[in-house]
Amino acid sequence: QVQLVESGGGLVQAGGSLRLSCAASGRTFSNYAMGWFRQAPGKEREFVAAINWSGGRTVIAESVKGRFTISRDNAKNTVYLQMNSLKLEDTAVYYCAATQSRLVPLNNYRYWGQGTQVTVSS
Repeated sequence: QVQLVESGGGLVQAGGSLRLSCAASGRTFSNYAMGWFRQAPGKEREFVAAINWSGGRTVIAESVKGRFTISRDNAKNTVYLQMNSLKLEDTAVYYCAATQSRLVPLNNYRYWGQGTQVTVSS
């Protein structure tokens, strides 16, 4: 089992920045690819970003490319999502996910956090 706890969400004005963190526990963190997903009210959950076990490969969704970056610190068992130039449409619950893989999966994650709310205001 892997437990994931997100933090760092909140209310921010459009154009502002937030950094989400996801702390993992329960297994060897470096064995897991990590991803961020989000779900806005009335919409399906969508992929945001993913990172491989070492941090050497990342994939970013087109909708946030150039504004969001994903990184990880295996010594701290933590993955981050840096969100800059936030837009109203970025408002959603953001979820951290983990799966045992050497690749950078865009779906089929096994473990999920509870989510953290990000609200972007005008």
